[in-house]
Amino acid sequence: MPRHNKPDPEATRAAVAAVREWVENPDVTQRPTRGMLADAVRLTARTLEHIAPGHAVEVRVPPFVAVQCIEGPQHTRGTPPNVVEMDPLTWLQLVIGKMSLELALSTGVAEASGTRARDIEHWLPLV
Repeated sequence: MPRHNKPDPEATRAAVAAVREWVENPDVTQRPTRGMLADAVRLTARTLEHIAPGHAVEVRVPPFVAVQCIEGPQHTRGTPPNVVEMDPLTWLQLVIGKMSLELALSTGVAEASGTRARDIEHWLPLV
């Protein structure tokens, strides 16, 4: 799969800033539009893909994006051996440092499989 162009750091920060209030206080803040969420999730996931290049871990944030990152063996068919998956809110909370990957996994708002899946924590928070 071809890699995307490097995300623009300014555009990434702006996309996260546009949804940050909801990410920090989802119970009391109106949910952003689907487009706003998609921008923030995709730009931050693609930022991770670029700062931690590789194919050892797949990060999935349905319905918006799945990226491969972290150096290691490339996976080409079927389910990758190292996968981290979560909803957009959880991903963005990890991105801004509101939640740790360990907490997300222990509370069940994120799932990880494989021995390398937790390696993404080294790169978080992103913004």
